[in-house]
Amino acid sequence: MIRIIIAEDQRLLRGAMASLLGLEDDIEVVGEAGDGEEALQSIERLRPDVCLMDIEMPKLSGLDVAERLSAAGSSCKIVILTTFARPGYFERGVKAGIQGYLLKDEPAEKLAESIRRVMQGHREVSPELVFGSLREENPLTAREQEILRLAAGGRSANEIAETLHLSYGTVRNYISETLGKLAVKSRIEAVKLAEEKGWI
Repeated sequence: MIRIIIAEDQRLLRGAMASLLGLEDDIEVVGEAGDGEEALQSIERLRPDVCLMDIEMPKLSGLDVAERLSAAGSSCKIVILTTFARPGYFERGVKAGIQGYLLKDEPAEKLAESIRRVMQGHREVSPELVFGSLREENPLTAREQEILRLAAGGRSANEIAETLHLSYGTVRNYISETLGKLAVKSRIEAVKLAEEKGWI
């Protein structure tokens, strides 16, 4: 029996997926989560074989959860479900070691088959998502992404400098470089654009 958790912030969709997948003879839905933190706790507590996870959830995104599980050496296989073909999402997902990257509107039978294939060691990816993700490469370095993520959380350049043990001037230079690369005029615009493209 393949034990799965479904992490999705839209309750109706989560319930529908749980009901449909629960009809499969070899799949058991052992838990559901409505946000990323709840998903992380449920995976640690219930130790499922697979977690079907939405990308955009409150508290922690599906990619945040995948990255934390990867860093912790978790054996739970992650299948990301999304409606977005954003370039940085696929890139981040692959780096975090996800096993699947699928469209939310896949038929339940196809989803069940993908879960089985993931359990056999395959990677499952919706072709539309791959082609959508190949349009643009992330121009930001890892450090620039880190600084922009902190800026997105509302931190000032001084606070970012303290957090990363950098000088204020170095942080200002990174921000200036980032604005130039993204061809925007402010940190707010930079954060908005980078989030839309899935680069942070």
